[in-house]
Amino acid sequence: MMDQSLTERTRPIRLGMLTPSSNTCLEPVTYGLLGTDTTRFTAHFARVPVTRIALDAGSDAQFDTGPILTAARQLADSKVDVIAWNGTSGSWLGLARDRALAEAITAGTGVPATTSTLALLDACAAYGVTRLGLALPYTRDVCERIVETYAKEAGLECVLAEPFGEDDNEAFARIPAADVARQIEEAAVTVQDAAVHAVAVVCTNVHGAFEAARLERILGIPVFDSVTATLWKALDLAGATAALPGRGTLLHAGSPRARIQETLEALLAATGADRTTFRVDLPALGLHVDLTAGEACGPGVRPIRRDASLDQRRLDTVRWLAEHRRPLVQPRFTAEPRPPRALIEAYGVRAQVLVPVPVPGDDALTGWISVHSLSERSWSDADVAHATAAANRLSAVIGRFTETFH
Repeated sequence: MMDQSLTERTRPIRLGMLTPSSNTCLEPVTYGLLGTDTTRFTAHFARVPVTRIALDAGSDAQFDTGPILTAARQLADSKVDVIAWNGTSGSWLGLARDRALAEAITAGTGVPATTSTLALLDACAAYGVTRLGLALPYTRDVCERIVETYAKEAGLECVLAEPFGEDDNEAFARIPAADVARQIEEAAVTVQDAAVHAVAVVCTNVHGAFEAARLERILGIPVFDSVTATLWKALDLAGATAALPGRGTLLHAGSPRARIQETLEALLAATGADRTTFRVDLPALGLHVDLTAGEACGPGVRPIRRDASLDQRRLDTVRWLAEHRRPLVQPRFTAEPRPPRALIEAYGVRAQVLVPVPVPGDDALTGWISVHSLSERSWSDADVAHATAAANRLSAVIGRFTETFH
């Protein structure tokens, strides 16, 4: 007889998905994204009655916690490792409602939980998205409510492509993928000289996943499909180190980017700095030091994330870091090595700490953390220790995920 604990340890990760009942897209698309190898991951589905999307009491009642929680408990019988409400209702009903739903699922089943809307917003956070193009199938009033919700509750400035104007949930899946692709392209616009940072297909019954993966290579920005984002977050919560090639940036590199962002935000809070960044050369993740891999900023601090105007390897401070391989602590910029003038004049930095991030198996200076202050500052030993600890955490993150790519 096989040992039960051994069976449990070697089984695939099980992903539990709560599915709107009239949805015909997300199950085959989820299987398509995961591929045919079921030795690593399997997906399992339970359905909840949802047939119409509108802004009225009847539609809203479909998303009451009770039926969803009943389905979650049934799904938990299969000992899934994570449960996701694979629906975007929180996008118009409010993020607090989705957060409460995820908490209720976990409380009722003991299983980590998320929702499609929360997953999408986590993806935006991981990639530093603050201007988002939206490709939506819903009626205009629902779409405008989503724009309002994302602005007020997530701080996202949204650009809305012309919606398809449907309210029948089953009909969403009959929208041709080519039409979804044209809508994505329409959403990837520049408004008043400000380009969107990403596009999101917000609906789990629209065939956008594979169009999104194809178009982001053409558009040069991430395209987050709701089915893909839900799968990504479910894998992440289940502890999977997944790198699924050809499925778009989120399923390939989203999890390390999320860990990078979390580390930088924690470092910003620990040091009370104005900005923290991480730069790294990792082609497998699509990362190069001339653009930050992540950034956290204090209130009102100008972001530097998308400025690639400087050749970072040629900067005096980076050359010093490459030579000495220890923290560079600069309470003011009165001695060598001096930072670039653009950092001072354009971004107002007056003091900084730079810390190399060791990458396992690489002797070169592959990456480093920057901690910025907009005023001259005597950095404490604790500040430097926090930055060094963050560098070590990022080294572990990079090491863990680069193993997956080889």
